[in-house]
Amino acid sequence: MNSSIRLPAWLNNLAGKGASALAAPIIIILLLAMMVLPLPAFVLDVFFSFNIALSVIVLLTSLYTVKPLDFMAFPTILLVSTMLRLSLNVASTRIVLTEGHTGGAAAGKVIEAFGHFLIGGNFAVGIVVFIILTIINFTVVTKGAGRIAEVGARFALDAMPGKQMAIDADLNAGLIGEDDARKRRTEVAQEAEFYGAMDGASKYVRGDAVAGIMVTVINIVGGLLVGMLQHDLGFSEALKTYTLLAIGDGLVAQIPSLIISTAAGIVVSRVASDQDIGTQLVGQLFAKPQVLYITAGIIGGMGIIPGMPNFVFLLLAAALAGAASLASKRQKAAPAEDQAAAAAAAAAAAPAAAEQEEASWQDIMPVDTLGLEVGYRLIPLVDKAQGGELLKRIKGIRKKYAQEVGFLAPPVHIRDNLELK
Repeated sequence: MNSSIRLPAWLNNLAGKGASALAAPIIIILLLAMMVLPLPAFVLDVFFSFNIALSVIVLLTSLYTVKPLDFMAFPTILLVSTMLRLSLNVASTRIVLTEGHTGGAAAGKVIEAFGHFLIGGNFAVGIVVFIILTIINFTVVTKGAGRIAEVGARFALDAMPGKQMAIDADLNAGLIGEDDARKRRTEVAQEAEFYGAMDGASKYVRGDAVAGIMVTVINIVGGLLVGMLQHDLGFSEALKTYTLLAIGDGLVAQIPSLIISTAAGIVVSRVASDQDIGTQLVGQLFAKPQVLYITAGIIGGMGIIPGMPNFVFLLLAAALAGAASLASKRQKAAPAEDQAAAAAAAAAAAPAAAEQEEASWQDIMPVDTLGLEVGYRLIPLVDKAQGGELLKRIKGIRKKYAQEVGFLAPPVHIRDNLELK
């Protein structure tokens, strides 16, 4: 006798969705575990490398995004990446304070590389570089991106009623169908939600910058106390060892944070277009040869001034002049290409125009049997979003008339007329 085991409904749903349904819970559990469980140096290197790779992926995705809504998962990614950096800060602080006295490689090769290669092993230079990166991230990039998201959310909410009315007007006029109207309404709502979520998520990045400064200071002070009191290190040796580790830890967290903050600024500052940002920049910055010629002249003039780096300025001026020449040739060739394309389109349309069909009833524009025009002040009566019940009442009257008389009246086509009040 065969007996089948029935799994719970939520397990069946997870099995149907595949491994992607388990990705988010597993990531959150790993982030929380990193704050509690001690991690070896090799595992820290893996997570630090993954954090850098994730920030680069997010930046490149934002560059190739055409519309902000194409990257709707960005606020969630921003939050998860911030939690990843904070978890790595906690894990690295634990290993720096417990194993820092053994040398610069105690916290892993990544922190050691950032502490020695990027700042030359000089902890004073490292402190200055870390403070500069934090200021840029906190006061410039993150604050600007948050302000743009805040203004974008405000304007999106203010424009929502007008966009909804325009969609309803197009639907009532028969210009779009129910599916298109539903899709447009969803996009309008998603746009407002996206900018609101970006405004809130940017606060996490600002908090991450403040936490990075505090964690670095705690690592330096705590390292001095641990090195001098528990491991009998001298003040200068403890200061150098733990400061290099703390600055390396801070830099390996702040650089990905700066990259993701830049990606956030790119996403929220995008204007809806059918081109990615690279195509827009090249097409708009280098499209006018007059601008490039004038810039080449200014840079070339600076290049002949005594004491200036003449070779660099003259080389840049020559490159700008070459770009201006190419832009001028492209600008002159554009009308000829447009004319050729128009001629090809006309030639393709000529045979179709020659083969005209006989006139039929389909050539006659349909006329509404019953129609109702309303003025702009009466639009709320037919707008369901504003509580209008006129459409519902007209449907009820047609149904009642059909039941009583036995004749089905034709549908009533309602349209707005701005000439009426």
